[in-house]
Amino acid sequence: MLIWILISTFLISTIAFIGALTLFLKEKFLNNILLILVAFSAGALIGGAFLHLLPEAISKAGAEKSFSLFLYLLLGFCTSFILEQFIKWHHHHTIKHVAECKIKPFSYLILIGDGIHNFIDGLVIATSFIINFSIGIVTTIAIALHEIPQELGDYGVLVYGGFKKRKALMLNYLSAISVIFGGIAGYLLSNLIGPAIIFLLPFTAGNFIYIASADLIPEIKHKASIRKSLVHFFAFLAGICFMLMIKLL
Repeated sequence: MLIWILISTFLISTIAFIGALTLFLKEKFLNNILLILVAFSAGALIGGAFLHLLPEAISKAGAEKSFSLFLYLLLGFCTSFILEQFIKWHHHHTIKHVAECKIKPFSYLILIGDGIHNFIDGLVIATSFIINFSIGIVTTIAIALHEIPQELGDYGVLVYGGFKKRKALMLNYLSAISVIFGGIAGYLLSNLIGPAIIFLLPFTAGNFIYIASADLIPEIKHKASIRKSLVHFFAFLAGICFMLMIKLL
């Protein structure tokens, strides 16, 4: 199982290099693509939480522990809120937001926040694989879809924050590899946690729900026309349907 955790976390870390695409795409086109990706990843996170993580947790723990499971769901949601508020962890998915962030100290906060975020992602991936292989795959896909627009935005923040393009790319990757260490830590800690590890599934679901509802969905509601709103809504539904198809396979 460790090999799958390492492969998954390594693949997640390489998404940091996707920021280089901002060098070759026009701003308007990139902005439109980013928002569609944001909508799709929001749907995938919601679908992953409600169609995979929560049903699996209830199945493993039993209906008699459902109250405890939902407490962990709320804990995961609140933990994400605290991280965003007090660590200044913000997700930059649009070119407009990237252009507004030109203060170099903020760029360092992005790197620190990203490192912590990616480490937690590694813990989540490891936990998911240990509980169930298919849940591990679903969790990895959901995290990867979320990371694509985030890494595009974060790279832009670093460049506009004062870093040279090559250095920004390397620093972004260095913060991303913490996901690998998180995966290893999650694997090693699983033996100490024992059966209680099942409660990390609803905790992860709460994290996914918060990211989708508080960070991603608000991004696609900014000054959108009816046509764009429909495109974003169907992209959101496509993300949910994508997770549903994985569930039915």
